Amino acid sequence: MLYVKRIITPVFKRALSQFPSVLLTGPRQSGKTTLLLKEISEPRTYITFDDPLQRELAMGDPRGFLAAIKDFPVIFDEIQYVPQLFPYIKMHIDSNRTDSGKWILTGSQQFHLMKNVTESLAGRIALMDLLPFDFQEISSFAKRDLEDTLWNSSFPEPAIMPEKRDLWIRSYIQTYIERDIRQLINVRDVNFFNHFLVASAARHAQEFKKSVFSRQVGVSQPTIKKWMGILEASYLVFLLPPYFRNFGKRLVKSPKFYFLDSALVAYLTRQPDKSSLIAGPMGGALFEGWVVSETVKAFYNAGKRPDIYFWRSHDGMEVDLIVAIGGKYFPVEIKLTATPTLKHIEPLKKFIKLLPPEEAGNGLLVCKVEGPVNMAGNIKAIPWHDYPFWLKKRLASLG
Repeated sequence: MLYVKRIITPVFKRALSQFPSVLLTGPRQSGKTTLLLKEISEPRTYITFDDPLQRELAMGDPRGFLAAIKDFPVIFDEIQYVPQLFPYIKMHIDSNRTDSGKWILTGSQQFHLMKNVTESLAGRIALMDLLPFDFQEISSFAKRDLEDTLWNSSFPEPAIMPEKRDLWIRSYIQTYIERDIRQLINVRDVNFFNHFLVASAARHAQEFKKSVFSRQVGVSQPTIKKWMGILEASYLVFLLPPYFRNFGKRLVKSPKFYFLDSALVAYLTRQPDKSSLIAGPMGGALFEGWVVSETVKAFYNAGKRPDIYFWRSHDGMEVDLIVAIGGKYFPVEIKLTATPTLKHIEPLKKFIKLLPPEEAGNGLLVCKVEGPVNMAGNIKAIPWHDYPFWLKKRLASLG
């Protein structure tokens, strides 16, 4: 299959040169193993703990398992299955702290990994996240309009081979439920969780209200909170927090949630085809989710945690996305229109006016215009396909 050079690669290699260990997390099938095997040259050792035999050997005798490794760097794939290794990896690192990039770990279950990493390898490991392809990576091998972009998955395999989309997504969801979820919740709850997954897709780009899900799915609010945490830790959804500021009253305390792959939402909500997708009732939410997803990916690809929010004023005026970069806040409104109007930018103007001048970034209206349009002195409408490149340029300015 075609190898697509990942944007995160230079940042990842820099981390390898600076830390004894690097942990690369992300959802299953996001391309972690492919990146490592293509970018880490021989000699090296590659071991996947998806292999039950390797898992048993590592768990049974972690000290002996590590002692048998001769070629470094070593890549441990799906390290979350063998947390017993972490203390022994720490001992190896501490015996020679000047060695960089010897231990490369991957995982796809963030909640288990973070606990073990913070307890065992704090200060010894660089943490990085690899999500599926962003728009720039997809553009390197395919030219896609907005309909194709929202309909086709950004996971590498179906992105490169769109003809596999339906079968791949169905298999991915089934494998996710059968392999990961059954390890985390009672088997009798799996059907309820599946119902929750579909209900979540139907509410993509909305506020996360536990009470609403609890009534619909038929489980308690604490269970709903736990299950949304599982989706977030599996990198299937991103929780966008409300913007905190002393000015004005905040009506919103709950985050909004977005699936990071629009094709999963389209599949779970049974959208019939790409034309119906963008013209139907979920078109606006899917477009908004795509912009948020591209934003999250841009931060991760730059080796940074996403510093993004949404904002709603006391009178209900809302800005879809606030992007914080270099001490400035850039408000972004997302509209599925080719005809931007002054009404579309009213929330942007209000938000910018409330900020101290030194913190106010330019406002953006991301929409379907063919080229940039100046809407006001510091607000511009830009084509949807220009937004990822605008964001990457802003993040690059931080160095």
